[in-house]
Amino acid sequence: MTPSNSTMISFFQQLGKVFYSVAMADNNIRNEEVDKLKKVLQTQWLGLDETTDSFGSDSAYQIEIVFDWLIEIDWNDSEDVLNEFKFFKSEHESLFTQEVKDLILKTAMAIAESFSGKNKSELVLISQLESILSK
Repeated sequence: MTPSNSTMISFFQQLGKVFYSVAMADNNIRNEEVDKLKKVLQTQWLGLDETTDSFGSDSAYQIEIVFDWLIEIDWNDSEDVLNEFKFFKSEHESLFTQEVKDLILKTAMAIAESFSGKNKSELVLISQLESILSK
């Protein structure tokens, strides 16, 4: 069964939160992290599926929209992000092909490595993300 546009939009919004949490793991979002996310979005995420948002844009842009919005509101409550993501994954397993799981981890690693390499907080978060994706 093909997922609905609203499911895909929710999926990409969840990813926006996850990637924000990776960037915010050290309590500071760097321009390099934002730039890396936007580059990976353009080169890897767009065109992954055929869904669009209510404006006719590729649904994958929800990753960037949510990421930017969380920066704008200076969101610091990312403790539940992985739990929400884990629940979303359990409800929508079919979205999580091996290709998608690999791309999620690749994106998280690219964000973490974009400024002075990965720090301990980022490594812990990525390890937790990897654990969620492997189940």
